[in-house]
Amino acid sequence: MNPAIQSASPAATASLQSRVSPDEWQTRVDLAACYRLIAMHGWSDLVFTHITAKIPGAENQFLINPYGMLFDEITASSLVKIDLAGNKLDDSPYPINPAGFVIHSAIHAARADAKCVLHTHTANGIAVSAQAGGVLPISQQSIFVLAGLAYHDYEGVALNDDEKPRLVRDLGDRNFFMLKNHGLLTVGESIADAFLFMYIFETTCTIQVRAQSGGGKLIPVPQPILDGAKAQAKAVTKGLGGQLAWPGLLRKLDRLDPSYQH
Repeated sequence: MNPAIQSASPAATASLQSRVSPDEWQTRVDLAACYRLIAMHGWSDLVFTHITAKIPGAENQFLINPYGMLFDEITASSLVKIDLAGNKLDDSPYPINPAGFVIHSAIHAARADAKCVLHTHTANGIAVSAQAGGVLPISQQSIFVLAGLAYHDYEGVALNDDEKPRLVRDLGDRNFFMLKNHGLLTVGESIADAFLFMYIFETTCTIQVRAQSGGGKLIPVPQPILDGAKAQAKAVTKGLGGQLAWPGLLRKLDRLDPSYQH
């Protein structure tokens, strides 16, 4: 292992707060919080998944996790600033995950509303992604996912740029993206939205796997209810999306370990 990487730690990372804009710092804090929340829920797959967020006011500049740092170690200052080609724009001792950024860069470049792209490799998410029927309309959570869900066929580890046009085509304008045989991905206009979408997506898959394991006949949600899911979702969140739950999630993190803000 690179000695610099081995010795680097959140505690050793100097705070960047005075060296970046207030908007960038807030994005860093929120993204670090998102990484901690993913770890808290057990969705991190060690260091092998990724969340990216666009830096407000900075053309084609994004933040991503330092590859090799566990999600519960990530802080606002340890996040790595990159461009759309995956080039590091700061002096972080950590590399970035090249497979991860093929997917993320394609979506960020194609979608102006893709302020945050969140990708996971959870057991339940992959289990459903390996099923021919994909997400089934069998729970209240599933109706919200199905209202904005797209699928992408597995092409191996995402290392090739020539996959990008197919990723963009398959995603379209949806916010829930199932990568077959691979995992789950959500797109949000904010970090809070992307996290809420993933919470709903993961819960949908968990319910489906448990329902199927029971062996009984499943009851599908009627089509008229599925058709009205978008309006119902807006009513439930009062039009605030992830922002409704986000402040409470941050308060929980602050009670448990506020070091993500460093």
